[in-house]
Amino acid sequence: MLVAKKVALTSTLPVFEAGAPLTQTGIGAASAVLNPRVLSVMNADARVRYLTARSRIAADSPTPLLVRKSMDFERAFVAAGGLLIAGLDPTGNGGVVAGFGDLREVELLVEAGFTPIEAIKIATLNGAKFLGEDARIGSIAPGKQADLMIVKGNPAAKISDIENVEIVFLDGVGFDSEKLIQSVQGLVGVR
Repeated sequence: MLVAKKVALTSTLPVFEAGAPLTQTGIGAASAVLNPRVLSVMNADARVRYLTARSRIAADSPTPLLVRKSMDFERAFVAAGGLLIAGLDPTGNGGVVAGFGDLREVELLVEAGFTPIEAIKIATLNGAKFLGEDARIGSIAPGKQADLMIVKGNPAAKISDIENVEIVFLDGVGFDSEKLIQSVQGLVGVR
């Protein structure tokens, strides 16, 4: 019915993952939910709240199963012809930070079974399609407007390379990714 009614769904997998118990790999991976770079940009209050919430997650929490069901649903939705887009809400237990969470979303889409290219399109072109702006934005092509991020590596071959952001271009101006992150150290969170 969602596909027939042309309802788009927004995947917010990192929001749910942030509530999963720690694992070595996959959903709730410590490297994702306790990412030192993410924790360093949080203000002290936000960091304490998040880590306190994480400490209360039971090892036998059903959250990984629920995230997996969400992933399976998203795959089935797309296979049925639905439009899946990506976006984040700084909700849940506070562990999702814009930028970092967007990158993690793409990684989780790949973990859900999408190819890296499909996951990148979900995070870029599909949002433009939903807005009816895909002729103007959402992909790289002559005549289109584009904000870009340049990464070291090849996310199409190794999706974790998407985290190696070197330069971000906004309105034609390049910004050093590390300098941007350093400029918000300890500032992100509830104020």
